Amino acid sequence: MNKLDLLACHNRIKPHIHNTPVLTSTAINTRVGASVFFKCENFQRAGAYKIRGATNAILLLTDAQRENGVVTHSSGNFAQAVALAAKSLGIKAHIVMPSSAPEIKKVGVSEYGGHIYECQPTLEARQAMADEIGRETGATFLHPSNDENVIVGQGTAAIELLEKQPDLNFIFCPVGGGGLIAGSSLAATYFGNNCKVIGGEPFEADDAYRSLLSGKIEENETVNTIADGLKTTLGDKNFPIILKHVSKIVRVTEEEIVKAMRLVWERMKIIIEPSSAVTLAALLCDASENPDTYRNKKVGIIISGGNVDLNNLPF
Repeated sequence: MNKLDLLACHNRIKPHIHNTPVLTSTAINTRVGASVFFKCENFQRAGAYKIRGATNAILLLTDAQRENGVVTHSSGNFAQAVALAAKSLGIKAHIVMPSSAPEIKKVGVSEYGGHIYECQPTLEARQAMADEIGRETGATFLHPSNDENVIVGQGTAAIELLEKQPDLNFIFCPVGGGGLIAGSSLAATYFGNNCKVIGGEPFEADDAYRSLLSGKIEENETVNTIADGLKTTLGDKNFPIILKHVSKIVRVTEEEIVKAMRLVWERMKIIIEPSSAVTLAALLCDASENPDTYRNKKVGIIISGGNVDLNNLPF
């Protein structure tokens, strides 16, 4: 995956996605001691950045593959993205979702025309059911994060951020399955000016943090986090990219996630989900411990999504 792949992908999906706004907050800038630029993918189609990778992957299917549709597994945002992208492009979408997935995300998938199959809330159960559906229907499997076409698609959010702020010193991304941070790190490498990419991850699902330290893919020991989109693990296609291009990963507590989420809601007046708040929480935490690193610098944050169950807020 190189610069030309990212450019080709961005041009391919542009007619099907929103170029989302970049917002700032004086209050948050003051607190961090830096100029912070939020790439607001909560305003994206289907409410999250995932439509980028889903659209790119589906556009690259052969005619024969389109006939049989696609299948994926996801706790929510990639599920909605695949359902909407498939509907927009006229193909079937089979969506495996864990029983623990937020209700609002299940409703979104249904409204976008995706056929939902519920399974036990484990990665093994999700993959097993997706494989079975693929065998029965001939549908092409789309991995939410460990697929090269998905990875370059997710990287286009950072491309757009860098188009508006080309001299960013840092970009913060949440880390779940690794597709967004892998794609963003490629974008920063090819389109940034010595721009470092830093991940944010909950202590309760810190496999990527440990993987970066050990140099091999680690499993999650717990997934007891409010950030439901970050409970998955890295894959063999995105991990080498992360290992090469990501500077570090900052872990945050559940309390820090909730505080960051509330701060954005109150100060910026926009809806973000807990997985998105992990990035700001990571920046606040790292800037508190290492203020000189960020003082008077320009920091980009990918707000990954805004699909929140308003009947079940953490504050």
